[in-house]
Amino acid sequence: MLQTPYYLIDKTKLLRNMEKIAYVREKSGAKALLALKCFATWSVFDFMAEFMDGTTSSSLYEVRLGHEKFGGETHAYSVAYADYEIDEVVSHADKIIFNSIGQLERFADKASGIVRGLRLNPQVSSSTFDLADPARPFSRLGEWDVAKVEKIMDRISGFMIHNNCENNDFGLFDQMLGQIEEKFSSLLSRAEWVSLGGGIHFTGENYPLDQFCDRLKQFSEKYDVQVYLEPGEASITKSTTLEVSVLDTLFNGKNLAIVDSSIEAHMLDLLIYRENAKVAPNEGEHSYMVCGKSCLAGDVFGEFKFENELKVGDRVSFQDAAGYTMVKKNWFNGVKMPAIAIKELDGSIRTVREFDFVDYQQSLS
Repeated sequence: MLQTPYYLIDKTKLLRNMEKIAYVREKSGAKALLALKCFATWSVFDFMAEFMDGTTSSSLYEVRLGHEKFGGETHAYSVAYADYEIDEVVSHADKIIFNSIGQLERFADKASGIVRGLRLNPQVSSSTFDLADPARPFSRLGEWDVAKVEKIMDRISGFMIHNNCENNDFGLFDQMLGQIEEKFSSLLSRAEWVSLGGGIHFTGENYPLDQFCDRLKQFSEKYDVQVYLEPGEASITKSTTLEVSVLDTLFNGKNLAIVDSSIEAHMLDLLIYRENAKVAPNEGEHSYMVCGKSCLAGDVFGEFKFENELKVGDRVSFQDAAGYTMVKKNWFNGVKMPAIAIKELDGSIRTVREFDFVDYQQSLS
């Protein structure tokens, strides 16, 4: 048995998402790019590349990783490129998307050898959390003034529009796409390609895939554009667990169980968005607040139910631990970094990466 903590990527579960992505690609004509900001564990890139068209990035390092480890189309996007990195970004990308007209004008010549695009902000989104809302007031994410964009259409060939955030409601997606068409129709009709970004939970249970495909195809045919999707969470949802062990139990008004992991270090998004981790089946007579081992007072995974009383050495498996976890893990408190393991289609498990003191030491100076 592997030493906890570790992330366990189950290829059988990952395959379910990949097959749905392949279905959407076939039925809608849209291309699908893995959003590396959500998931960048390249040990399964060869597996995912059979079902997807490439990657999209948010930084120099991500675009390089996509180019070197995933292949296919490599889209480069960043909120802002620095002078010292733009040449290397261009060298790894076949399409670059600028966040602003200012960045486009600054670097258009340096990027003249690859396809260029611009991010648009439709000023509507599905986000219910201000921190993650790309359409929040005074947003820096993309251009919204049609008249200004029309003036630089000779320097770009397409657009990226990202305004879905964990959106599992097809009706809302359809409504917002209609608003995008209403606002940007004059621009869309002059484009060759349009990326609709990520945040569309189309691999979730009971999502109306055929309606989704029809809507994408309708949009593509209406404006004569190649549509791109950038699934991040949708690519890896429910594919991965964080396996931990109980180190101690105590009672302080509630039953507490301390495990060999940390929410701040290993599942940071839960802390940022004030959410609980998921434990399945979360049933039984014994309730425990499962806590991380860092010194942060609020390092708590959540409160869960178990069939039996927890004791030292028991295993707890946190579900849905792929998106925005491994890409955000950190060395807070010097807590042992979870290893990364893969469960193959035949059921065998192999460890692909372990971290030790040297990794911690070398992450600093």
